[in-house]
Amino acid sequence: MGLLQRRGTSNSSLETARMVAAAGDPFADIDATAPFEEPRSPIQPISPPARNPAATATAQKHHTSPRVAALRRQLRAKLLSTPDEADQWQRDDPEKQKIILTRLKGILERSSIALTSQEFEELKNGLLDDLLGFGAIEPLVQDRSYSEIMVNGPEVVFAEYKGKLIETPYTFDDEEHVLWTAQRIVRPLQRTLDRANPMVDARLPDGSRVHIVSQPSALNGTTITIRKFPEKRLTVDDLIRFGSFTEEVALFLEACVVSRLNIVVSGGTGSGKTTLLNVLSSFIPDDERIVTIEDSAELQLSQRHVVRLETAPPIPGSDGKTGALSIRDLVKGSLRMRPDRIVIGECRSGEALDMLQAMNTGHDGSLTTVHSNSPRDCVARLETLVLMAGMDMPLPVVRRQIAGAINLIIQQSRLKDGSRKIVQISEIQGMEGDQVVLQDIFLYRTPGQTSPGFSHEGGGRLEPTGFRPNFVDRFEQYGFKLGGRVFGVGTARFTKNLG
Repeated sequence: MGLLQRRGTSNSSLETARMVAAAGDPFADIDATAPFEEPRSPIQPISPPARNPAATATAQKHHTSPRVAALRRQLRAKLLSTPDEADQWQRDDPEKQKIILTRLKGILERSSIALTSQEFEELKNGLLDDLLGFGAIEPLVQDRSYSEIMVNGPEVVFAEYKGKLIETPYTFDDEEHVLWTAQRIVRPLQRTLDRANPMVDARLPDGSRVHIVSQPSALNGTTITIRKFPEKRLTVDDLIRFGSFTEEVALFLEACVVSRLNIVVSGGTGSGKTTLLNVLSSFIPDDERIVTIEDSAELQLSQRHVVRLETAPPIPGSDGKTGALSIRDLVKGSLRMRPDRIVIGECRSGEALDMLQAMNTGHDGSLTTVHSNSPRDCVARLETLVLMAGMDMPLPVVRRQIAGAINLIIQQSRLKDGSRKIVQISEIQGMEGDQVVLQDIFLYRTPGQTSPGFSHEGGGRLEPTGFRPNFVDRFEQYGFKLGGRVFGVGTARFTKNLG
Protein backbone atom coordinates (compact mmCIF):
# COMPACT_ATOMS: atom_id res chain seq x y z
CA MET A 1 0.00 0.00 0.00
CA GLY A 2 1.51 3.34 -1.07
CA LEU A 3 2.53 5.93 1.47
CA LEU A 4 -0.15 8.38 0.33
CA GLN A 5 -2.88 5.79 -0.39
CA ARG A 6 -6.09 6.08 1.66
CA ARG A 7 -5.93 3.77 4.67
CA GLY A 8 -9.32 2.02 4.57
CA THR A 9 -11.55 3.12 7.39
CA SER A 10 -8.97 4.84 9.61
CA ASN A 11 -10.34 7.64 11.77
CA SER A 12 -8.03 10.27 10.28
CA SER A 13 -9.10 9.45 6.70
CA LEU A 14 -12.79 9.50 7.63
CA GLU A 15 -12.27 12.86 9.30
CA THR A 16 -10.50 14.19 6.20
CA ALA A 17 -13.21 12.82 3.88
CA ARG A 18 -15.94 14.47 5.94
CA MET A 19 -14.02 17.75 5.98
CA VAL A 20 -13.47 17.74 2.21
CA ALA A 21 -17.07 16.76 1.51
CA ALA A 22 -18.32 19.59 3.67
CA ALA A 23 -15.93 22.13 2.15
CA GLY A 24 -16.47 21.09 -1.48
CA ASP A 25 -13.75 20.20 -3.95
CA PRO A 26 -10.87 22.65 -3.44
CA PHE A 27 -9.39 21.78 -6.85
CA ALA A 28 -12.40 22.30 -9.08
CA ASP A 29 -10.38 24.69 -11.25
CA ILE A 30 -7.20 22.53 -11.43
CA ASP A 31 -6.51 19.94 -14.11
CA ALA A 32 -6.20 16.51 -12.51
CA THR A 33 -4.59 14.55 -15.36
CA ALA A 34 -2.62 11.89 -13.53
CA PRO A 35 -2.69 9.87 -10.31
CA PHE A 36 -0.73 11.21 -7.39
CA GLU A 37 2.98 10.38 -7.57
CA GLU A 38 4.25 8.87 -4.35
CA PRO A 39 7.25 10.59 -2.72
CA ARG A 40 10.48 8.67 -2.78
CA SER A 41 11.14 9.06 0.97
CA PRO A 42 8.97 8.88 4.10
CA ILE A 43 7.51 12.11 5.44
CA GLN A 44 9.45 13.42 8.44
CA PRO A 45 8.96 16.62 10.44
CA ILE A 46 11.28 19.19 8.93
CA SER A 47 13.06 21.77 11.09
CA PRO A 48 13.56 25.24 9.59
CA PRO A 49 16.76 25.25 7.52
CA ALA A 50 19.83 26.87 9.00
CA ARG A 51 21.07 29.93 7.14
CA ASN A 52 24.41 31.63 7.02
CA PRO A 53 23.58 35.17 8.18
CA ALA A 54 26.65 36.62 6.52
CA ALA A 55 25.46 35.37 3.13
CA THR A 56 21.84 36.47 3.31
CA ALA A 57 22.50 40.00 2.12
CA THR A 58 23.48 38.75 -1.34
CA ALA A 59 21.60 35.44 -1.44
CA GLN A 60 19.11 34.76 -4.21
CA LYS A 61 15.48 35.15 -3.24
CA HIS A 62 13.67 31.93 -2.29
CA HIS A 63 10.43 31.86 -4.25
CA THR A 64 7.91 29.05 -4.04
CA SER A 65 7.33 27.40 -7.42
CA PRO A 66 4.14 28.76 -9.07
CA ARG A 67 2.22 25.48 -8.98
CA VAL A 68 3.07 24.79 -5.33
CA ALA A 69 2.23 28.39 -4.43
CA ALA A 70 -1.23 27.98 -5.99
CA LEU A 71 -1.85 24.70 -4.13
CA ARG A 72 -0.55 26.22 -0.90
CA ARG A 73 -2.91 29.17 -1.25
CA GLN A 74 -5.96 26.97 -1.92
CA LEU A 75 -5.19 24.37 0.74
CA ARG A 76 -4.41 26.57 3.73
CA ALA A 77 -8.01 27.08 4.80
CA LYS A 78 -9.13 23.61 3.65
CA LEU A 79 -6.78 21.87 6.08
CA LEU A 80 -8.43 23.49 9.13
CA SER A 81 -11.86 22.62 10.47
CA THR A 82 -12.21 26.22 11.76
CA PRO A 83 -10.08 29.31 10.96
CA ASP A 84 -8.68 29.44 14.50
CA GLU A 85 -8.17 25.69 15.01
CA ALA A 86 -4.37 25.84 14.77
CA ASP A 87 -3.85 29.22 16.44
CA GLN A 88 -2.36 27.63 19.56
CA TRP A 89 -0.50 24.83 17.75
CA GLN A 90 3.30 24.91 17.55
CA ARG A 91 5.54 24.25 14.56
CA ASP A 92 7.68 21.70 16.41
CA ASP A 93 4.75 19.60 17.71
CA PRO A 94 4.90 16.16 15.97
CA GLU A 95 1.27 15.34 16.85
CA LYS A 96 -0.04 18.52 15.22
CA GLN A 97 2.19 17.97 12.21
CA LYS A 98 0.72 14.49 11.85
CA ILE A 99 -2.84 15.87 11.88
CA ILE A 100 -2.05 18.39 9.14
CA LEU A 101 -0.17 15.85 7.00
CA THR A 102 -2.95 13.26 7.29
CA ARG A 103 -5.49 15.78 6.11
CA LEU A 104 -3.19 16.93 3.31
CA LYS A 105 -2.69 13.38 2.01
CA GLY A 106 -6.43 12.72 2.09
CA ILE A 107 -7.25 15.83 0.03
CA LEU A 108 -4.49 15.18 -2.51
CA GLU A 109 -5.57 11.56 -3.01
CA ARG A 110 -9.21 12.49 -3.43
CA SER A 111 -8.36 15.20 -5.95
CA SER A 112 -5.88 13.01 -7.88
CA ILE A 113 -3.26 15.74 -8.15
CA ALA A 114 0.06 14.66 -9.63
CA LEU A 115 3.03 16.01 -7.68
CA THR A 116 6.68 15.11 -7.84
CA SER A 117 8.48 14.21 -4.64
CA GLN A 118 10.19 17.60 -4.64
CA GLU A 119 6.90 19.45 -5.11
CA PHE A 120 5.26 17.51 -2.31
CA GLU A 121 8.11 18.28 0.10
CA GLU A 122 7.91 21.97 -0.81
CA LEU A 123 4.13 22.01 -0.38
CA LYS A 124 4.24 20.07 2.88
CA ASN A 125 6.88 22.29 4.50
CA GLY A 126 5.17 25.45 3.29
CA LEU A 127 1.80 24.43 4.70
CA LEU A 128 3.30 23.37 8.03
CA ASP A 129 5.00 26.77 8.26
CA ASP A 130 1.74 28.57 7.40
CA LEU A 131 -0.56 26.60 9.72
CA LEU A 132 1.75 25.85 12.66
CA GLY A 133 4.32 28.62 12.32
CA PHE A 134 4.62 32.06 10.78
CA GLY A 135 4.80 31.43 7.07
CA ALA A 136 7.84 32.41 5.05
CA ILE A 137 9.59 34.01 8.04
CA GLU A 138 9.32 30.91 10.26
CA PRO A 139 13.10 30.16 9.95
CA LEU A 140 13.89 33.73 11.03
CA VAL A 141 11.49 33.54 13.97
CA GLN A 142 13.09 30.30 15.18
CA ASP A 143 16.69 31.50 14.70
CA ARG A 144 17.59 33.38 17.90
CA SER A 145 20.58 35.07 16.26
CA TYR A 146 18.15 37.42 14.52
CA SER A 147 16.91 40.07 16.94
CA GLU A 148 14.45 41.84 14.65
CA ILE A 149 12.46 40.87 11.55
CA MET A 150 10.97 43.40 9.11
CA VAL A 151 8.52 42.31 6.40
CA ASN A 152 8.09 45.12 3.86
CA GLY A 153 5.44 43.46 1.69
CA PRO A 154 5.65 40.01 0.08
CA GLU A 155 9.00 40.41 -1.68
CA VAL A 156 11.24 42.18 0.81
CA VAL A 157 12.19 40.80 4.23
CA PHE A 158 14.98 42.37 6.29
CA ALA A 159 16.40 41.17 9.61
CA GLU A 160 18.79 42.48 12.22
CA TYR A 161 21.80 40.31 12.90
CA LYS A 162 24.30 41.40 15.57
CA GLY A 163 23.08 44.99 15.36
CA LYS A 164 23.22 45.22 11.56
CA LEU A 165 20.31 45.13 9.09
CA ILE A 166 20.59 42.65 6.23
CA GLU A 167 18.17 41.64 3.50
CA THR A 168 17.20 37.98 3.75
CA PRO A 169 16.41 35.59 0.88
CA TYR A 170 12.94 34.79 2.24
CA THR A 171 9.81 35.93 0.40
CA PHE A 172 6.06 35.42 0.73
CA ASP A 173 4.04 34.10 -2.20
CA ASP A 174 1.78 37.15 -2.41
CA GLU A 175 -0.05 39.74 -0.31
CA GLU A 176 -2.67 37.18 0.76
CA HIS A 177 0.15 35.04 2.16
CA VAL A 178 1.44 37.94 4.30
CA LEU A 179 -2.09 38.66 5.54
CA TRP A 180 -2.58 34.99 6.48
CA THR A 181 0.54 35.16 8.66
CA ALA A 182 -0.54 38.49 10.15
CA GLN A 183 -3.97 37.10 11.07
CA ARG A 184 -2.38 34.05 12.70
CA ILE A 185 -0.38 36.43 14.91
CA VAL A 186 -3.24 38.70 16.00
CA ARG A 187 -6.16 36.25 16.19
CA PRO A 188 -5.08 34.41 19.41
CA LEU A 189 -4.85 37.80 21.15
CA GLN A 190 -8.43 38.66 20.16
CA ARG A 191 -7.22 41.60 18.12
CA THR A 192 -8.57 42.59 14.74
CA LEU A 193 -6.67 43.43 11.55
CA ASP A 194 -8.97 44.63 8.78
CA ARG A 195 -9.97 47.74 6.84
CA ALA A 196 -11.51 49.25 9.97
CA ASN A 197 -8.36 48.46 12.00
CA PRO A 198 -5.40 48.50 9.57
CA MET A 199 -2.79 48.84 12.33
CA VAL A 200 -2.36 46.60 15.37
CA ASP A 201 0.17 45.80 18.10
CA ALA A 202 0.55 42.18 19.12
CA ARG A 203 3.09 39.67 20.41
CA LEU A 204 4.27 36.17 19.59
CA PRO A 205 3.89 33.28 22.06
CA ASP A 206 7.51 33.81 23.20
CA GLY A 207 6.77 37.44 24.06
CA SER A 208 8.32 39.01 20.96
CA ARG A 209 6.77 42.37 20.11
CA VAL A 210 4.88 42.65 16.81
CA HIS A 211 3.58 45.70 14.96
CA ILE A 212 1.49 45.24 11.82
CA VAL A 213 0.26 47.79 9.27
CA SER A 214 -1.90 46.60 6.38
CA GLN A 215 -3.32 48.24 3.27
CA PRO A 216 -4.36 50.90 2.40
CA SER A 217 -1.82 52.54 4.73
CA ALA A 218 1.01 50.13 3.83
CA LEU A 219 1.62 51.03 0.19
CA ASN A 220 4.11 48.21 -0.50
CA GLY A 221 1.88 45.56 1.06
CA THR A 222 1.26 44.47 4.63
CA THR A 223 4.19 45.37 6.87
CA ILE A 224 5.14 43.19 9.86
CA THR A 225 7.83 44.24 12.32
CA ILE A 226 8.89 41.72 14.96
CA ARG A 227 11.26 42.58 17.78
CA LYS A 228 12.46 39.45 19.50
CA PHE A 229 13.70 39.10 23.05
CA PRO A 230 16.40 36.73 24.32
CA GLU A 231 15.23 33.27 25.35
CA LYS A 232 16.99 33.82 28.66
CA ARG A 233 15.99 36.96 30.49
CA LEU A 234 19.04 39.21 30.60
CA THR A 235 20.36 40.02 34.05
CA VAL A 236 22.46 42.88 35.34
CA ASP A 237 25.54 40.63 35.13
CA ASP A 238 24.82 40.02 31.43
CA LEU A 239 24.65 43.76 30.70
CA ILE A 240 27.89 44.35 32.61
CA ARG A 241 29.54 41.59 30.57
CA PHE A 242 28.22 43.14 27.34
CA GLY A 243 29.73 46.47 28.35
CA SER A 244 26.40 48.30 28.67
CA PHE A 245 27.59 49.76 31.97
CA THR A 246 30.12 49.09 34.74
CA GLU A 247 29.77 47.25 38.05
CA GLU A 248 29.90 50.57 39.91
CA VAL A 249 27.02 51.94 37.84
CA ALA A 250 25.09 48.69 38.40
CA LEU A 251 25.32 49.08 42.17
CA PHE A 252 24.38 52.76 41.88
CA LEU A 253 21.26 51.80 39.88
CA GLU A 254 20.38 49.09 42.40
CA ALA A 255 20.64 51.66 45.18
CA CYS A 256 18.39 54.02 43.21
CA VAL A 257 15.69 51.38 42.70
CA VAL A 258 15.77 49.97 46.23
CA SER A 259 15.72 53.52 47.62
CA ARG A 260 12.45 54.10 45.76
CA LEU A 261 13.60 56.80 43.36
CA ASN A 262 11.30 57.52 40.42
CA ILE A 263 13.20 56.64 37.26
CA VAL A 264 12.56 57.27 33.56
CA VAL A 265 14.49 55.27 30.94
CA SER A 266 14.89 57.40 27.82
CA GLY A 267 16.03 56.27 24.39
CA GLY A 268 15.25 55.78 20.74
CA THR A 269 13.61 52.85 19.00
CA GLY A 270 15.57 49.63 19.44
CA SER A 271 17.99 51.16 21.92
CA GLY A 272 17.29 48.58 24.64
CA LYS A 273 14.90 50.52 26.89
CA THR A 274 12.69 47.51 27.68
CA THR A 275 15.70 45.31 28.44
CA LEU A 276 17.07 47.92 30.84
CA LEU A 277 13.64 48.37 32.41
CA ASN A 278 13.56 44.61 33.05
CA VAL A 279 16.94 44.78 34.76
CA LEU A 280 15.95 47.78 36.88
CA SER A 281 12.71 46.03 37.87
CA SER A 282 14.69 43.02 39.04
CA PHE A 283 16.13 45.19 41.84
CA ILE A 284 12.67 45.74 43.38
CA PRO A 285 12.48 43.79 46.67
CA ASP A 286 10.36 40.64 46.67
CA ASP A 287 8.12 41.88 49.48
CA GLU A 288 6.68 44.74 47.40
CA ARG A 289 3.55 44.58 45.21
CA ILE A 290 4.34 45.48 41.60
CA VAL A 291 1.82 46.42 38.90
CA THR A 292 3.11 46.41 35.31
CA ILE A 293 1.16 48.20 32.56
CA GLU A 294 1.98 47.70 28.87
CA ASP A 295 0.51 47.91 25.39
CA SER A 296 1.71 44.39 24.71
CA ALA A 297 3.17 42.44 27.62
CA GLU A 298 6.97 42.26 27.33
CA LEU A 299 8.35 42.72 30.84
CA GLN A 300 9.60 39.55 32.49
CA LEU A 301 9.76 40.15 36.23
CA SER A 302 11.00 37.36 38.48
CA GLN A 303 9.25 38.52 41.66
CA ARG A 304 6.22 36.60 42.92
CA HIS A 305 3.93 39.51 43.76
CA VAL A 306 3.44 40.95 40.27
CA VAL A 307 0.18 42.02 38.62
CA ARG A 308 0.53 42.21 34.82
CA LEU A 309 -1.89 44.42 32.91
CA GLU A 310 -2.18 44.87 29.15
CA THR A 311 -4.26 47.21 27.03
CA ALA A 312 -7.35 45.78 25.31
CA PRO A 313 -8.75 46.76 21.90
CA PRO A 314 -12.46 47.47 21.35
CA ILE A 315 -14.76 44.51 20.83
CA PRO A 316 -14.89 43.77 17.08
CA GLY A 317 -18.05 45.08 15.49
CA SER A 318 -18.81 47.42 18.38
CA ASP A 319 -18.87 51.21 18.41
CA GLY A 320 -15.08 51.35 18.58
CA LYS A 321 -15.03 52.06 22.32
CA THR A 322 -16.80 49.16 24.01
CA GLY A 323 -14.35 46.79 25.68
CA ALA A 324 -11.32 49.02 25.07
CA LEU A 325 -8.79 49.73 27.82
CA SER A 326 -5.99 52.21 27.21
CA ILE A 327 -2.74 52.68 29.12
CA ARG A 328 -4.33 55.66 30.82
CA ASP A 329 -7.33 53.60 31.94
CA LEU A 330 -5.02 50.97 33.41
CA VAL A 331 -2.84 53.54 35.20
CA LYS A 332 -5.91 55.04 36.85
CA GLY A 333 -7.21 51.60 37.78
CA SER A 334 -3.86 50.48 39.16
CA LEU A 335 -3.98 53.20 41.82
CA ARG A 336 -6.87 51.27 43.40
CA MET A 337 -4.88 48.04 43.50
CA ARG A 338 -2.62 49.03 46.40
CA PRO A 339 0.62 48.98 44.37
CA ASP A 340 4.01 49.56 45.99
CA ARG A 341 5.51 50.08 42.53
CA ILE A 342 3.97 50.95 39.17
CA VAL A 343 5.99 49.99 36.08
CA ILE A 344 4.69 51.38 32.78
CA GLY A 345 6.23 49.83 29.69
CA GLU A 346 6.14 53.16 27.85
CA CYS A 347 4.54 56.57 28.27
CA ARG A 348 3.47 57.77 24.85
CA SER A 349 0.35 59.85 25.46
CA GLY A 350 -1.78 61.42 28.19
CA GLU A 351 -0.96 58.62 30.65
CA ALA A 352 2.24 60.57 31.40
CA LEU A 353 0.13 62.96 33.52
CA ASP A 354 -1.38 60.07 35.49
CA MET A 355 2.07 58.57 35.98
CA LEU A 356 3.44 61.86 37.33
CA GLN A 357 0.44 62.18 39.64
CA ALA A 358 1.06 58.69 40.98
CA MET A 359 4.75 59.44 41.55
CA ASN A 360 3.77 62.59 43.43
CA THR A 361 1.15 60.94 45.63
CA GLY A 362 2.88 58.13 47.45
CA HIS A 363 3.74 55.67 44.68
CA ASP A 364 7.43 56.49 44.65
CA GLY A 365 9.86 54.02 43.19
CA SER A 366 7.91 53.81 39.93
CA LEU A 367 9.55 53.16 36.56
CA THR A 368 8.69 53.93 32.94
CA THR A 369 10.27 54.56 29.53
CA VAL A 370 9.97 57.47 27.09
CA HIS A 371 11.10 57.87 23.49
CA SER A 372 13.64 60.71 23.35
CA ASN A 373 17.24 61.41 22.34
CA SER A 374 18.64 62.89 25.57
CA PRO A 375 17.60 63.62 29.16
CA ARG A 376 16.83 67.22 28.18
CA ASP A 377 14.69 66.01 25.28
CA CYS A 378 13.03 63.57 27.68
CA VAL A 379 11.81 66.46 29.85
CA ALA A 380 10.46 68.27 26.79
CA ARG A 381 8.82 65.06 25.60
CA LEU A 382 7.12 64.57 28.96
CA GLU A 383 5.81 68.14 28.80
CA THR A 384 4.22 67.36 25.43
CA LEU A 385 2.74 64.07 26.65
CA VAL A 386 1.21 65.72 29.71
CA LEU A 387 -0.42 68.35 27.51
CA MET A 388 -1.87 65.52 25.39
CA ALA A 389 -3.95 64.51 28.41
CA GLY A 390 -6.32 67.34 27.53
CA MET A 391 -5.76 69.32 30.72
CA ASP A 392 -5.40 73.06 30.26
CA MET A 393 -2.27 73.38 32.39
CA PRO A 394 0.30 76.19 32.13
CA LEU A 395 3.73 74.95 31.06
CA PRO A 396 5.46 76.07 34.30
CA VAL A 397 2.97 73.94 36.27
CA VAL A 398 3.72 70.94 34.06
CA ARG A 399 7.44 71.42 34.59
CA ARG A 400 7.00 71.58 38.34
CA GLN A 401 5.08 68.32 38.18
CA ILE A 402 7.98 66.73 36.31
CA ALA A 403 10.64 68.17 38.61
CA GLY A 404 8.73 67.09 41.70
CA ALA A 405 7.97 63.56 40.49
CA ILE A 406 11.08 62.28 38.67
CA ASN A 407 14.47 61.80 40.32
CA LEU A 408 16.55 60.17 37.60
CA ILE A 409 16.67 59.93 33.81
CA ILE A 410 18.73 57.11 32.27
CA GLN A 411 19.57 57.60 28.59
CA GLN A 412 19.93 54.38 26.59
CA SER A 413 21.32 54.42 23.06
CA ARG A 414 22.29 52.12 20.22
CA LEU A 415 25.74 53.17 19.05
CA LYS A 416 27.15 53.20 15.53
CA ASP A 417 28.67 49.73 15.97
CA GLY A 418 25.25 48.28 16.89
CA SER A 419 25.96 47.94 20.63
CA ARG A 420 23.38 49.17 23.15
CA LYS A 421 24.69 51.08 26.15
CA ILE A 422 23.69 53.51 28.85
CA VAL A 423 25.22 56.76 27.62
CA GLN A 424 23.97 59.28 30.20
CA ILE A 425 22.51 59.26 33.70
CA SER A 426 21.11 62.59 34.87
CA GLU A 427 19.51 63.79 38.07
CA ILE A 428 16.56 66.19 38.05
CA GLN A 429 17.57 68.61 40.79
CA GLY A 430 14.47 70.82 40.77
CA MET A 431 13.49 74.13 39.21
CA GLU A 432 15.44 77.29 38.53
CA GLY A 433 12.92 79.90 37.48
CA ASP A 434 10.72 78.19 34.93
CA GLN A 435 13.37 75.68 33.82
CA VAL A 436 13.95 72.11 35.00
CA VAL A 437 17.52 71.71 36.27
CA LEU A 438 19.42 68.60 35.14
CA GLN A 439 22.81 67.44 36.37
CA ASP A 440 24.77 64.66 34.66
CA ILE A 441 26.07 62.00 37.06
CA PHE A 442 27.54 59.56 34.50
CA LEU A 443 28.43 60.14 30.85
CA TYR A 444 29.61 57.72 28.15
CA ARG A 445 32.91 58.85 26.65
CA THR A 446 35.37 57.36 24.18
CA PRO A 447 39.19 57.75 24.32
CA GLY A 448 40.32 61.03 22.80
CA GLN A 449 36.82 62.49 22.66
CA THR A 450 36.78 66.28 22.75
CA SER A 451 33.17 67.03 21.85
CA PRO A 452 30.65 67.67 24.64
CA GLY A 453 27.94 65.19 25.53
CA PHE A 454 28.04 61.43 25.15
CA SER A 455 29.82 59.63 22.33
CA HIS A 456 28.08 57.65 19.57
CA GLU A 457 31.15 55.49 18.95
CA GLY A 458 31.86 52.07 20.41
CA GLY A 459 34.78 51.23 22.67
CA GLY A 460 34.04 53.84 25.33
CA ARG A 461 33.08 53.74 28.98
CA LEU A 462 30.37 55.18 31.19
CA GLU A 463 32.35 57.51 33.46
CA PRO A 464 31.40 59.62 36.50
CA THR A 465 31.25 63.38 35.97
CA GLY A 466 32.46 64.31 39.45
CA PHE A 467 29.08 65.47 40.75
CA ARG A 468 27.45 63.74 43.70
CA PRO A 469 23.62 63.51 43.36
CA ASN A 470 21.47 65.25 45.94
CA PHE A 471 19.67 62.02 46.85
CA VAL A 472 22.83 60.11 47.81
CA ASP A 473 22.06 60.51 51.55
CA ARG A 474 18.81 58.65 50.94
CA PHE A 475 20.78 55.52 50.02
CA GLU A 476 22.01 55.02 53.57
CA GLN A 477 18.41 54.75 54.81
CA TYR A 478 18.08 51.65 52.61
CA GLY A 479 21.43 50.05 53.51
CA PHE A 480 23.73 51.45 50.81
CA LYS A 481 26.95 53.41 51.35
CA LEU A 482 28.44 54.78 48.16
CA GLY A 483 31.83 56.44 48.45
CA GLY A 484 32.81 59.56 46.60
CA ARG A 485 34.96 57.73 44.04
CA VAL A 486 31.84 56.22 42.51
CA PHE A 487 30.99 59.73 41.37
CA GLY A 488 34.57 60.68 40.52
CA VAL A 489 35.45 62.43 43.77
CA GLY A 490 36.86 61.50 47.17
CA THR A 491 38.41 58.23 48.30
CA ALA A 492 37.86 54.72 46.98
CA ARG A 493 34.96 53.42 48.98
CA PHE A 494 32.12 51.56 47.34
CA THR A 495 30.23 49.11 49.50
CA LYS A 496 26.74 47.89 50.19
CA ASN A 497 25.80 47.69 53.84
CA LEU A 498 23.81 44.46 54.13
CA GLY A 499 23.09 44.99 57.81
